[in-house]
Amino acid sequence: MTKNWLAPAAAGTAVVLALTACGNGGSGSGSTEAEFDAGTTSVVNASDEQGGTLRFAHSDELDSMDPGNTYYAANWDFTRFYARALVTYTQAPGEEGLELVPDLAEDLGEVSDDGRTWTYTLKEGLTFQDGEPITSEHIKYAVARSNYAPDIINKGPTYFNQLLDSEDYEGPYEDEDLDNFTGIETPDDRTVVFRLKEPFAEFDYLTAMSQTAPVRADDDTGDQYQTQVVSSGPYRFESEWTPGETLVLVRNEEYDPETDPIVRNRPDQIQVQWKQEENDRDNRLLSGDLDVDVAGLGVEAAARGTILRDENLRAQADNPLSGFKLYFAINPNVAPFDDKACREAILYAADKTTMQAAWGGEVGGEIATTMLPPGVPGYADEDPYATPDNKGDAARVEESLEECGQPDGFATNISYRSDRDKEKKAAEALQQALATYGIDTQLKGYEAGTYTSEQAGSPSFVEREELGIMAYGWGADWPSGYGFLQQIMHGDSIKDVGNSNLSELDDPEVNDLLDQAAQEPDAPAREELYTQIDAAAMDSATFLPYLDQKVLLYRPENVTNVYVHQNFKMYDYAAMGVAQD
Repeated sequence: MTKNWLAPAAAGTAVVLALTACGNGGSGSGSTEAEFDAGTTSVVNASDEQGGTLRFAHSDELDSMDPGNTYYAANWDFTRFYARALVTYTQAPGEEGLELVPDLAEDLGEVSDDGRTWTYTLKEGLTFQDGEPITSEHIKYAVARSNYAPDIINKGPTYFNQLLDSEDYEGPYEDEDLDNFTGIETPDDRTVVFRLKEPFAEFDYLTAMSQTAPVRADDDTGDQYQTQVVSSGPYRFESEWTPGETLVLVRNEEYDPETDPIVRNRPDQIQVQWKQEENDRDNRLLSGDLDVDVAGLGVEAAARGTILRDENLRAQADNPLSGFKLYFAINPNVAPFDDKACREAILYAADKTTMQAAWGGEVGGEIATTMLPPGVPGYADEDPYATPDNKGDAARVEESLEECGQPDGFATNISYRSDRDKEKKAAEALQQALATYGIDTQLKGYEAGTYTSEQAGSPSFVEREELGIMAYGWGADWPSGYGFLQQIMHGDSIKDVGNSNLSELDDPEVNDLLDQAAQEPDAPAREELYTQIDAAAMDSATFLPYLDQKVLLYRPENVTNVYVHQNFKMYDYAAMGVAQD
């Protein structure tokens, strides 16, 4: 799908108005009847009612509630309750939801002729939760702390660090003089000017990330800022929050909805409970004791069967492609995977049908053969490591093992997120398939909240614990090939902590093609580059994609304005309300 990255904001505004105008109490005149998959294309139970408590739960925890220190799609979706970025996405189902609209900014970025300067002007009347005006300096500080302090703030992406012309800036914790951060200029209180090293055609997408949510230097407590984030959105923390305890958000009385392009202030209160056992969470969803699974990963096997067998429950469910590619990263820095043929043995040995079964069969996803997901510009229907019926190829495995000097197999470790039952089962399925060929594996599970920051996302940990194969899932940071590929494939994205390039791929061809795509102003030409990047990365044999994930999401009858947002690939949390009857 081609997207005009400089499309005017008005393209999405009409859709926003259509969504927010429908309904006049109750389910509203614009409401779609509840039926299976209705929420993937339309708004279910539309209403303009306000009030009540919207109740979320999570099987573990999100990586951080700090908008500048997170890399989970669910958190980018959720933090919009209390953190507004320069730009956001249209509030609408379907492809309209991929359109950008200005949020804190008056308009999308104004780009210079050479493509290296992007300028945004803040709206008038924006304030924090205590009424203090939000200024351009607060945006600059937010980007500085989230991209230039890797020892403290290290869980989010590093695009700004890579792109901005900031010389040797050491971050605000080392250098308190913000004037030394030359990558962003603030000529007055409302103007934010980003200076880039090279042109970057998709820069507006970066400013839609929560890393541009304003932060005051005096409020910043480093990695503890998540305990009491100062709100720029419709809700604020009720009190200082202790990670692991229930998070309660209440209305921010200083928030002005007239400055906001989307409606995100329907409930009176938001609650999130953590460390909720998955099957218990699902039972509470079905009983109406809970409203939303904040992780957005869908219900587990028991609830899935219950929902699909019951006509009434099925009408309250959606089964969209999540936009997430499920794969195993194979790390060439862990022996014997420093030999490509040993990596190829894994790719030819995998039985993807058993991995698909682990995620619930066809309801859980479609078998994947390349890294780019269907629908992302540049996707090509190719299968470079094809096996009969996707069940493995014994002859190719034996040939690969012979070539890498391991004819009798070898031993390695497979990591996965222990609180994600389907991911564990997929790892077990791979383990069983590899055992057929004498490849002995040990499974190592780690909690999702630390998996990317401390275990699989720490190259030193990976080397020390010999994590040769790591389960992972990835969705596009924004709806383009670059937004999907860069952080998991470019050598410059490899970080000491919070690393998402689990394969630690640093291939000159892949790096060069990604750099070319970043500067290419022509969308079709960029798409062709993304196809080439995907092919080159697959040729490295460091990725084992096995599923384009689908999720079975359940929406209780009392939740209003429910639809799957195509950017986040889960329900639009900010749009939701609670029925008042």
